[in-house]
Amino acid sequence: MLEKMKIGLYTEIGKLEGVVVHTPGREVEEMTPENAERALYSDILNLSVAGREYTQLKGVLNKVTRTFEVKDLLADILKDEQIKSALLQEICRKENAMKILPDLLDLDAGEAARQLIQGVPLKRDNLTSYLSAERFSLRPLHNFLFTRDASMGFYDQVLIGKMASSVRGRESIIMNAIFTHHPAMETRTIDPSAQDFSENISIEGGDFLVAREDVLVVGTGIRTSTQGVDFIIEQLKLSPHKSYHLLVQELPPTPESFIHLDMVFTFLDRDACMIYEPLILGTTRFHTIHIKIENGEVVSIREQKNLLSALKKLGIDLKPVTCGGSKDAWTQEREQWHSGANFFAFAPGQVIGYERNEHTVEEMDKNGFEIIRAEDLLNGTATMPSGKCAITIAGSELARGGGGARCMTMPFRREKADW
Repeated sequence: MLEKMKIGLYTEIGKLEGVVVHTPGREVEEMTPENAERALYSDILNLSVAGREYTQLKGVLNKVTRTFEVKDLLADILKDEQIKSALLQEICRKENAMKILPDLLDLDAGEAARQLIQGVPLKRDNLTSYLSAERFSLRPLHNFLFTRDASMGFYDQVLIGKMASSVRGRESIIMNAIFTHHPAMETRTIDPSAQDFSENISIEGGDFLVAREDVLVVGTGIRTSTQGVDFIIEQLKLSPHKSYHLLVQELPPTPESFIHLDMVFTFLDRDACMIYEPLILGTTRFHTIHIKIENGEVVSIREQKNLLSALKKLGIDLKPVTCGGSKDAWTQEREQWHSGANFFAFAPGQVIGYERNEHTVEEMDKNGFEIIRAEDLLNGTATMPSGKCAITIAGSELARGGGGARCMTMPFRREKADW
């Protein structure tokens, strides 16, 4: 049995001690141009290419931390018949698929886990199902490789995502079950769906960054609603003897590459961050709000000049590294579109991102990050440095899915890092 690990997320950059990932499988290929938009994709992916690229990401993570696959964790908890029955009933009820519940209950844990992720094929056993254009009774979870969104490490607990689209609702149900029941996870879950709050709440992990033990940075836009931010405020108010600072960055509804805050802003080190400059530092109409919570109450809500100046006032002084470089606005826009700002830190000053964004990588190099290709690291021609570095993974196919290294990782334990 796996050693029990307490959830502990107090910063974005502390040394990584545990991360949940999902290697993309057949669910990625169960898309057509017709249903890609419904699946929240702007294009369809080639699984063989995406799989090779993902192998680089997971290979690097395996060198620096413990990795846990969603499908394995899910299969583990489904071995308990009581948990299996309750989880399958919940999913079938919410997706109007109670007819297939008996068949799912008959599956062994591994096969049930696979079908919950890759989809349950529609049984064509009557005229209605025979003529149906649907392929599945439970549709595949096309987006589950982006494990960041459905659950968020939140100090010593896990905040379950309340997804903006019902297409991704099952991801949250599965992650809630894993963190509630898996014997290797010691935590408490907070599930907005299970509480009596506004139906307009949506919260996704790409918009949720833990800067410091007392500082959260949250984006609000098409995936995390203002009501979702209000829900987070209510959770912080439950600790009456602590003070918190919540920095809220408003995001534009278009283009779709601005889907989450971590597509325009990520932490790199104690003194550095990656930004998409036109939005984070440019003159825009999108608000940056500082909300201060003390003794269980909101004591102030004030607008700030920008996110970096707001962080600096709180003692987090970050030098911005510019996505796409600092010379050409078109290059910045192109590389932001392909997740150029979406870096994932596995230790202070040690990060992973896409190598395809050449101007971003060049900017990292100029700012003191040693650039190492994941391919070289994994085949032994390069070694992991002790200092600042950016490990670059191939991303010609993965980036077309609309996310980068941070999107594809759900860390649940890090060492604390002093600012």
